[in-house]
Amino acid sequence: MRKLREVLRLRYELKLGYQQIGRSCAIGVGTVHKYLKRAEAAGVTWPLPEDWDEARIGAVVFPRREPSIAEHNPARTPPDFAAIHEQLHSSKYVTLQLLWEEYRQGIPEGYRYSRFCELYQRWRSKLDVVLRQEHKAGEKMFVDWAGATIPVYDRHTGVPWQSALFVAALGASSYTWAEATRDQQMESWLRAHVHAFEYFGGIPALAVPDNTKTGVTKAHRYDPDLNPTYYNFALHCGFGIVPARPYKPRDKAKVENAVQVAQRWIVAALRHRKFFLLEDLNQAIGELLTKLNHRPFRKREGSRATVFEALDRPALKPLPTEPFDLSEWSRARVNIDYHITFDANLYSVPYNLVHELVEIRSTPTTVEILHRGTRVASHLRSRGHGQAVTNDEHRPKSHRAHLEWTPSRMVHWAQTIGPYTARLFERIMSDKPHPEMGYRGCLGIIRLATKYSAQRVEAAAERALLTGACRYKSVESILKNSLDQAPQPSPARPAVTPPHDNIRGPEYFE
Repeated sequence: MRKLREVLRLRYELKLGYQQIGRSCAIGVGTVHKYLKRAEAAGVTWPLPEDWDEARIGAVVFPRREPSIAEHNPARTPPDFAAIHEQLHSSKYVTLQLLWEEYRQGIPEGYRYSRFCELYQRWRSKLDVVLRQEHKAGEKMFVDWAGATIPVYDRHTGVPWQSALFVAALGASSYTWAEATRDQQMESWLRAHVHAFEYFGGIPALAVPDNTKTGVTKAHRYDPDLNPTYYNFALHCGFGIVPARPYKPRDKAKVENAVQVAQRWIVAALRHRKFFLLEDLNQAIGELLTKLNHRPFRKREGSRATVFEALDRPALKPLPTEPFDLSEWSRARVNIDYHITFDANLYSVPYNLVHELVEIRSTPTTVEILHRGTRVASHLRSRGHGQAVTNDEHRPKSHRAHLEWTPSRMVHWAQTIGPYTARLFERIMSDKPHPEMGYRGCLGIIRLATKYSAQRVEAAAERALLTGACRYKSVESILKNSLDQAPQPSPARPAVTPPHDNIRGPEYFE
């Protein structure tokens, strides 16, 4: 039973899509499309006149016509080539010979086999540039990360790291692009898109990603939030983004199939090879990708490459003339150590922005930090993990003064007082587990030179070295008690053990 009124109401009053209308009315998407197309041709608009019932609408949209000559002669009624075409591709065992025999069983006086094949080929040659109803030529590119990874080994340590596999497939031809990337971050995501467009030689109208964070910031069935960087990239290249619905893999069945094919014909084929550079891995993937796209179909004539040349390539839009600025935008709050955390590393900002919210614009080579639209810091991007990139000008003066102290500077300053003071500083810092632990004692001795005199501090340093009392408190005590002005103590002579028969020497233990 037709539901024309409900289809028109849902389309023009509620602005629903074809699939939503089909689910609501329990009819196919093709039927919805047919109803709306016939209504538009008949000039039927919404709202309908109040006296129009379902029968009146059906009479206007589907007017009765006189049967043609072919309908009076069932033997010459053209076969349902659309159904024949679908059955022919449904199984590799179905042939035109079998379908013709089934056709002759229903219509014994129908066309002979040669005429049947001729009419079918003529019908197929007039097909629209639509391979399937939902996949028009050049319309959609399905993209996703493959679940399988390919190891890349460090040439020196031999430790492998797992490269991610990006896969893109065009809807009409299933023409596939695959690329190994260092990670699944935004930079790799956008670069893989660029390489896919260059491989296809053009830009499709739409991209259908999964709900990965590089594509969708927040997934939603009806109103997903697109990643701002990915959205700006789409605007630059001139394509739209239609994310797949969460937990609906059929929305991106093309790329799901392409991922499966890539894992079988690329990842599995490379399982015995060992790669040390990502470039070498992608070169090997490119060779296998050419074989994959030119591999003949099992169920129909041609290959992905031939269908791509016939359907997708003419329908693709040209590539952009200017390259996209691969920059990402994010936000962060400045930590108490006047650094922000980005991409597992730390970057400094002026210390007066502690606890402030700043914006981060990152490119493959730089990291720029902005506060209220004004750039406050710029750094070279670090590719390490947990590394701190600090501009010394961002530190407070007290922090800079503290960091300027080094063991060599301490010794150099002590030499302005005298050589014994320099030797004393070296002794103090060498006696500590870390030289910085002796900085305070050295600074204290330098301060004593302002209270007493440089000559007295030099004499006190000499006495401290002779007595082994190499500490700030010992030098302060020497100066306070004026021991630096007393005669220097003579170094103690080492005790000599007199020879005796009962004393065993080192030869005894050899």
